Amino acid sequence: MKSAIDTSMIKENRWNIPPNAPACMEKHLCSAQYRADGTLLLGASSLTGRSWQGSLWIYSDPEQAPNEGFCKAGVQTEAGIVDVKWVSEKGVAVASDSGALELWELAEDERLMVNRFTKQEHDHIVTTVSPITGASSAVTGSMDCKIKVWDLSQEMVVTTYSAHTQPISCVACSPTEDSLFISCGQDGRVLMWDRRKPNKPATRIDVETPSCSPTTVAWHPHHRSTIAFGDELGRVTVKDFLGTEPARVKKIHNRRVNGLAFSTHSASLLASISDDCSLAVMNSELQEIFRDRRHQDFVKGVCWLHGRSNTLTTVGWDHLVLHHTVCPAAEAPNSSS
Repeated sequence: MKSAIDTSMIKENRWNIPPNAPACMEKHLCSAQYRADGTLLLGASSLTGRSWQGSLWIYSDPEQAPNEGFCKAGVQTEAGIVDVKWVSEKGVAVASDSGALELWELAEDERLMVNRFTKQEHDHIVTTVSPITGASSAVTGSMDCKIKVWDLSQEMVVTTYSAHTQPISCVACSPTEDSLFISCGQDGRVLMWDRRKPNKPATRIDVETPSCSPTTVAWHPHHRSTIAFGDELGRVTVKDFLGTEPARVKKIHNRRVNGLAFSTHSASLLASISDDCSLAVMNSELQEIFRDRRHQDFVKGVCWLHGRSNTLTTVGWDHLVLHHTVCPAAEAPNSSS
């Protein structure tokens, strides 16, 4: 018996595009992060039109990003994306413009992204998400001035903090202690949080200019009490909050700092991105050893390859995904223009 299907009419999927990946990636790339095996996660948003949409993309070969035809998996989201983070080997947390935290999971040989939950617990845009080390948990911050701690396995908020009086810009969980995280907001404050202290969980960390809002925070991968934060004026500060030495402060950019990321070298390098469309990499003394100015719009995401790699990646609102290689021993600035 002959088949009723005319095989000549079946269109070959030449690009081998995953089944639910969008046909087109939005222009504005907002966030990027590497998994331990080098798989690259991207978050994109349209930021135009009557309703903003976003999308998530997974690339096993980061050199192919942002070409939609070479993604391993992708999915459309119903709102714009501000931040994305790996929370497990197959799990991805999304900070959404809708006020929701979304949890997506890779399935079907990592070619399909499945929504595990979408919970709109914030009353405004979720600006930041950070996974808690060694736990199925995460922390979110929002323009509603609230911080929420989530149990991802239970799909629920377990704690809400309201210490900030202005929108929260960034939260970052400690890479070594699951009870600690830091936050910064437009109220000019950087706060250290200890979830083991229910009566007074937050401690204020002194900043040089309280009237200038800190915009992003990052935790040193090896020194449990060392953090870095950037601000609206383009300055980067590195501070040991348990030490007695003064903080190191240096003006790195001409406009606000959008992101900071430490490498995993034994003597970690610090990468900084900014609205001035540049990437800067500094050594432990905040001396600039690398600068790249190829981006044509705000640089919004920066991430290092794992395993003491010299390679890092930046993404921006210009739809560029740029890969950079830095020599840690460099003494004079290397720059690309």
